[in-house]
Amino acid sequence: MSVQNPLRLLDLAGMSLLRDEASTITALKDLPTELFPPVFMEAFYGRYSETLKAMVQAWPFVRLPLGGLMKVPHLGTLQAVLAGLDILLAQKDHPRRCKLRVLDLRNTSQDFWRMWSGYRVHGCSSSLMAQVAEDRSRTKQPRAPLEVFIELHLKERTLDGFLTYLIRWVEQRKASIHLCCKKLRILSFPIENIMKVLSMVQLDCIQEVQVNCTWHLSTLAVFAPLLGQMGNVQRLLLSNIHILNLGLGKSVVSLLEVNFHLSFQDLIALFLPRCLTTPLDNLAITHCLLSDSDLSHLSQCPNISQLKGLDLSGITLTYSSPELLPVLLEKVAATLQELYLEQCGIMDSHLETILQPLSRCSQLMFLSLRGNLISMAVMEKLLRHTSGLPSLSQELYPVPQESYSSQRILQPGRLAQCRAELFEILRVLGRPRIIWISSSPCLHCGDNTFSHPQPIHLETDI
Repeated sequence: MSVQNPLRLLDLAGMSLLRDEASTITALKDLPTELFPPVFMEAFYGRYSETLKAMVQAWPFVRLPLGGLMKVPHLGTLQAVLAGLDILLAQKDHPRRCKLRVLDLRNTSQDFWRMWSGYRVHGCSSSLMAQVAEDRSRTKQPRAPLEVFIELHLKERTLDGFLTYLIRWVEQRKASIHLCCKKLRILSFPIENIMKVLSMVQLDCIQEVQVNCTWHLSTLAVFAPLLGQMGNVQRLLLSNIHILNLGLGKSVVSLLEVNFHLSFQDLIALFLPRCLTTPLDNLAITHCLLSDSDLSHLSQCPNISQLKGLDLSGITLTYSSPELLPVLLEKVAATLQELYLEQCGIMDSHLETILQPLSRCSQLMFLSLRGNLISMAVMEKLLRHTSGLPSLSQELYPVPQESYSSQRILQPGRLAQCRAELFEILRVLGRPRIIWISSSPCLHCGDNTFSHPQPIHLETDI
C-alpha cells in the first residue's frame, strides 16, 4: 500500500471481517448494502467458499455478475455460489434481505465491481440509490425461476469441467432455473454435446448465432430444428457449412434434397422463421454453396427487411441468375449499413446489375468487394453510383484487372497507372473520400500505403 493510494475504510472493513469467516457469516444479516460487493470480492479472491455461499443467500441486488470477476472460469467458486443458490431455492420463504434473481457468468459487468471497489467513484451514491430502488420494486413481483446467463463458445472436443458441472446442475433443477445465453458460437463441436447443452438452454433467449463447422448431412438435419426454435435471433453468421466426404461440384441444397429431403432453402427457413419476434440485424452466410432457389428464398424472408449487416463472402455468385442479388439488395436498401461481397467471383457483368440498388442503400457505411475481378471502366461506374451515399466512409475494392498481366501477375507499373486514373475519377466527383484497393485478403497485411496530399485520398494495400 502506498501513501498516495491508501486503502479505503470499506476495504479495511471487508478485510477485517474475513479474518474470521464464521463471524463474517453471522454478521451478514446486519452488513450494510454498500459493503456487500467489496466483501464479496475479498471472499472471491481469497477463496472463502463458505462466505461466498452465505453471501449468495443474502445478496441485496437483483443481479450477481460473477463472471465479471473471473478472467477464466473457476470451478471451485462456481460450486460455492451454486451451493448457496441450492440453499436459497430450497427455502419456502425467500429471505427478506436477498433480492437475487440473475446469476451472470458472462465476462461482463466489470463496471459494477469497479464502482463498488472505488475505482470509479463518480456517481456512486446516485447509482446505489437507483439500484436499491429497482431491487425493492422487483421483490414485490411474484417469484420466478432464477436466471443464469452464460456465453457459449463450443469449440473443444469435450465439455470443460466448468460447463459440465453447470449443465448437470441446471439439468437437476430445470423447474426453478432458466439457463440463458445471448451469444452462441459453435466451432467443431460434437453434435451430441451440442444437443446436450442446448437442451438445457432457453432457446428463445439467444440473440446471436455463429456456426462455423464442416458437418455431415445427418448433423445438419439434427441441428436444424433447434435453430427454428431460436425466435429472437438478431445476428446470424453461417460459415463453411460444407458436406464431408461427398466430393465437389454439388451445392448443399441439391445434396440435402437428394439425401434428406431438406434443402438449404429449408435451413434458411428454419434460421429465419416467420415467428421471429425481432427482425435480424446482421446476417452472414459465407463460404457455402447456394443455389438460385436459396438466394431467391432468402430475398423473400420477411425477417431481413431491416437488415443492417449482410455478408455473403465466399459465396460464388458467378452461376447465379443476374437478377437475384439486385432483388436481395433492394429488399434491404433502406437499412443496410455494412455489405461484404468478398471473393464471390463477381465480374463486370455481375457488378453492373447491382449498381442501381447499391446507389439506393442510403445508410451504407462499409462496402467491401475484395477478391473479385473488376475492370477500371466498371470501377469508375461503381465510384460514381456510390458517390451520393452520405454515410459511406469505408470502401474496400480489388486491384483493377488492368493491373495484372495475362498470367494474373500484378504489374507495379500498371497498378500505378490505375491509381492515377482512380485519383482523377475521385477528383472529378469532387467529394472528399478514401478508398482502399487490395490484392490481398486482409486490409492490414500489406505495407505499401499511398495517399494524395489533397482532401481526396486513395490509399492502397497490396
